[in-house]
Amino acid sequence: MKTELEKCLAGEIFNTSDPDLQSLIHTARALTKTYNNTISTDAQQRTDILSALFATLGNNVNIDTPFYCDYGRHISVGNNVIININCTFVDCNRIEIGNNVLIASNVQIYTATHPVDMIERLVENWMPTDDIPYFRTYALPVKINDNVWIGAGVIILPGVTIGRNSVIGAGSVVTKSIPNNSVAVGNPCRVIRSLGDRDVSSLM
Repeated sequence: MKTELEKCLAGEIFNTSDPDLQSLIHTARALTKTYNNTISTDAQQRTDILSALFATLGNNVNIDTPFYCDYGRHISVGNNVIININCTFVDCNRIEIGNNVLIASNVQIYTATHPVDMIERLVENWMPTDDIPYFRTYALPVKINDNVWIGAGVIILPGVTIGRNSVIGAGSVVTKSIPNNSVAVGNPCRVIRSLGDRDVSSLM
């Protein structure tokens, strides 16, 4: 039988109230609180906290504060990554960030979601004494490939992949995956042009 964590990472309905998952969340809350209270010049302490929080942490990673996440351990960050002020990563499933990635302020990345159909979303005859929440949740992974630039205020929804070298314009809501070498903007986010060889070579 799968654990609730295994269900979560498999994209299946999982119990968000599961004690093991709650323990991961509380640990992440404590680590992010400590991280957000560090001084910006204490690079070693900040790196140590992020190394304890994330699944993997590359070299030359700068995450500005405040920063918020759900589990932390489902986040992987490559080399040469900047994550600017006030970003939120809801990492019930995996969030993978490649190398040479720029993420601007107020970006939100969500892996968690709920069934659209009300009957599927809500637990029938739920009682406060039950050991499950009154709603059902599942989660889908998000991947941001190498050399991507995510503009300010972008929202990335569950199951999305941002292709290599692509740029997402500020304020976009990304509901579907974006191919490599694309500039995409809007709500919902759509590709408005492809990057040519000259554009891409400047990113290598």
